[in-house]
Amino acid sequence: MAVSKSTLSIAFIVLGGLAVLFGTVLVFVGPIIIDDQIVKNIEINPNNGLSYTMWKDIPVPFFMSVYFFDIVNPNETLDGEKPTVVQRGPYVYRENRWKDNITFHNNHTVSYKEYRQYFFEESMSVGDESDMVTIPNMLVLGASVMMENMPLRVRLLLSRTFKTFNEGPFLTKPVGELMWGYDSKLVDFLNNYLPGMLPTSGKFGLFAEFNNSNTGQFTIFTGQDDIRKVHMVDSWNGLKSVDYWSSEQCNMINGTAGQMWPPFMTKQSTMPFYSPDACRSMELVYQRPGVSRGIPVYRFVAPKTLFANGSDYPPNEGFCPCRQSGLLNVSTCRHNSPVYISHPHFFEADPVLLDTVNGLSPNEDEHGLFIDIHPETGVPMNVSIRLQLNLLIKSVFGITETGKIAEVVMPMIWFEESGYIDGPVLNTFRTNLVVLPMVMEYMQYIFIGLGLAGILGAVVLYVSDKKAVKKTSVSLSQGESVKDTKHNPTSETQAEKYCMNDRLDKIHQTKSIN
Repeated sequence: MAVSKSTLSIAFIVLGGLAVLFGTVLVFVGPIIIDDQIVKNIEINPNNGLSYTMWKDIPVPFFMSVYFFDIVNPNETLDGEKPTVVQRGPYVYRENRWKDNITFHNNHTVSYKEYRQYFFEESMSVGDESDMVTIPNMLVLGASVMMENMPLRVRLLLSRTFKTFNEGPFLTKPVGELMWGYDSKLVDFLNNYLPGMLPTSGKFGLFAEFNNSNTGQFTIFTGQDDIRKVHMVDSWNGLKSVDYWSSEQCNMINGTAGQMWPPFMTKQSTMPFYSPDACRSMELVYQRPGVSRGIPVYRFVAPKTLFANGSDYPPNEGFCPCRQSGLLNVSTCRHNSPVYISHPHFFEADPVLLDTVNGLSPNEDEHGLFIDIHPETGVPMNVSIRLQLNLLIKSVFGITETGKIAEVVMPMIWFEESGYIDGPVLNTFRTNLVVLPMVMEYMQYIFIGLGLAGILGAVVLYVSDKKAVKKTSVSLSQGESVKDTKHNPTSETQAEKYCMNDRLDKIHQTKSIN
């Protein structure tokens, strides 16, 4: 049996109205559902396979690229000339990180230690660990600055010790030994007679204490009671603050452990984190939006005030004694050795620093640090942390090994820790935390659009049906009228009879006159 247009229009109106209603409900309820799914997937919970695995084992490629500043004029530098360096590298190491000793607590926190191992990746490197490089000898030049204010006889004794163990102001050694340690009779002597003076009890190297080590015990919030606190540090090694610096603000342990952040970030958000290697909390700021492997991200970078001195940025006064802006003095947490951290090639530092060393050329693309983060989840998609290690060197009276060296903050190495989400982890992340919420968001507009289209279609169908009915009625009326005239014989006979009688009357009247 055929369905009338009126019935169809009513059906379309009902269905369209329901679709608009459902879409409108999704406009208000949809974001709540999406946010709830994000919260469930982001909180640190062993039942959340995706996020918990990413947090626990970091199953993404992570690399450390190391660049050495090879001193090409060590003798001239010893005589007081400006040092000239040539960048060598990168020497790339694959970095494995994993968390162990994981303990959940009743106050919605979890404690753990994160371990790290490094493996040389020759195929990604420019050169080999056997490459010979010349850098300042930290044991000689660093110790000389540390002893600068000691009595003269102590400095003379130190100089004699250097000569006894054949230690000079500069080292020329293979990259691998400079990185992970080399045998030194002076180091053995100091560890035997002055234990605790050096950061290592074995070989001495720039990263000797990093390999097969952990970053201390972190206790962070799981977010199960308040997602705004997820990944935020509650304590580090049982401490709520450190005592390396001279102000309460600078000693605060703020932010996360530097791997993930709370969700629902905005352009006004910042990214605070505590770095055990830098011995302080740092904070990144929003720069611009972008896309990383098909996922929308916000790029956060270091503000120019990060390593500013106390004169240029008063809140940093607690990190002093300071030198030029662009340098962070970390001697207080590095056995009082005159070590400074900066951006590579003194990027965004006081231009005076560039005038003291030849061979530096800073630019943002190569030397600026950044983190590309998915703002809805707080998960970094692409990371590049770049820092430079510098040593203050100068001539110290009484220590002949320092010669006539001009006072300069000498770049030694800079390194980039980089990683990005890719492969199956990226696909799973995109599906669960990007695609599905996006589909749900689009569904609300699709339902509203379909509903409005259905209602409009019903109106058009109803109007066209009314016009068709009216046209049919007029046609039927005209047809009935013609039919009555054509097929009624009684009426036709009476008309003909009337006309004939009229003609006869006129003829009769004419004859009477005649």
